[in-house]
Amino acid sequence: MRASNLFQTGKFIAPALLLALLNSAPSLANGYPAGGAFQDNAKVVASTPVYENINEPRRECWEEEVRYEQRYERPNRRDSNAGSAIFGGLVGGVLGNSIGKGDGRKAATAIGAVLGAVAGDNYADNRRGDARGYQSSEPRVRVEQRCREIDNWSRRLTGYDVTYRYQGQEYTTFMTRDPGSSVRVNVNVSLADN
Repeated sequence: MRASNLFQTGKFIAPALLLALLNSAPSLANGYPAGGAFQDNAKVVASTPVYENINEPRRECWEEEVRYEQRYERPNRRDSNAGSAIFGGLVGGVLGNSIGKGDGRKAATAIGAVLGAVAGDNYADNRRGDARGYQSSEPRVRVEQRCREIDNWSRRLTGYDVTYRYQGQEYTTFMTRDPGSSVRVNVNVSLADN
């Protein structure tokens, strides 16, 4: 390409660049970009911490002594009480026989024998264990672990409710950090409709 062609091309580019600079000069001279949007500082009026309550339960365990009796069923309970029932029946029959006369004596002997057998059976139950046929060993102690959940509340800082003032107006927002004495704000200026 020849130098004269470069010079002619430069004739057209240089004025276009100059024109673009002149058009943006008034808005840059006022401190605003050409589009009407810019950033500015606003004064912080209040900054209030915001907390969240959080529960992180923990498990607490301890050992505790527990007393217990080991119960076991007596084998053949009726067989083991048979001797006591028979003995009680005999004693009751003898006592009943000594009370009555004639036919009354026979009835008293029968009633005495029945009551004596029941008394002998109950006596044997009380000596060997309870009436249901169980016996208890000596009380024993075992150690058992007991646990429970305990609430563990804490407060965690989540951010700040911030109130700031710009051009006489107050605004509120939430921020994750404390902004200090001022914040940067975006401002957009546009022509109002007539």
